[in-house]
Amino acid sequence: MYYIEPVFRPPSEWKSYILQVTNGCSWNKCTFCEMYTAPQKDFHFKERDRLQNELHILGQQSVKPQRVFLADGDAMTLSVRRLTQILEDIKHYLPQVSRVSSYCLPRNLKNKSVEELKHLKSLGLKMVYVGCESGDDEVLQLVNKGENFQSSLKALQKLKAAGIKSSVMILNGLGGSKLSEQHAINSAKLMNEAQPEYLSTLVVSFPKGLDRFQAQYPDYQPLNQMQLFNEMEILLSHLELEKTIFRSDHASNYLVLKGILNQDKERLLKQVQLALHQPGSIPLRQEWQRGL
Repeated sequence: MYYIEPVFRPPSEWKSYILQVTNGCSWNKCTFCEMYTAPQKDFHFKERDRLQNELHILGQQSVKPQRVFLADGDAMTLSVRRLTQILEDIKHYLPQVSRVSSYCLPRNLKNKSVEELKHLKSLGLKMVYVGCESGDDEVLQLVNKGENFQSSLKALQKLKAAGIKSSVMILNGLGGSKLSEQHAINSAKLMNEAQPEYLSTLVVSFPKGLDRFQAQYPDYQPLNQMQLFNEMEILLSHLELEKTIFRSDHASNYLVLKGILNQDKERLLKQVQLALHQPGSIPLRQEWQRGL
């Protein structure tokens, strides 16, 4: 199959077939993101006949995928008409597929109604991964996210109303030392109002250096390990969730946390507090083990 690399997917989609329906990200202005900055990642969509040919070839294989992930950065930016065609083609060529998922920016849903999203769900779109990054408007503006608390909340509420599961990503450390507390508190507030099915946290990192990020946010100071744990304690303390699967186990995280919130809230808080107040008492990832 033909891919324009690099290609990314959520860790939980490791068994899914990656169907690259778009290249790059339609926004691609977030200063913390280095995923789609390569010259070959200029945003465009793949023509339907090419997608159909790819699906046809895949359908002839002896081992067929049960799940499909729509790449690249925000395939949900496509119109309902185009998404309908893609989902119908998946059903035609790969009738055994039980779930289709995609990355999604809140803005992708601005002009899509709940009824339209319900239609997409009926065709197999069961989950989207929403990069909210923060619930704090000041942080979001400083990192040029192009979203705010309300735009993120409206998108998540639309998904909930349509019955499409949402997996939300929050970036630990995105506000730096100056805005760490308000970043954690307002991110928790956003999650409390949205009640997503899944919530994950990643630690913001800059493999290519801080220059691009600090050009927009000159006062940014990265959090050290203890400050990251403190921010996580604040976030967990303020979360009031009914039944959200929580994961902080990405390779970027020093401390691996897994549970259901709020069911496991106290246990998770104790783990963070041990890391904060009794260094060495709980296993942590070493620097060489961490990555994007």
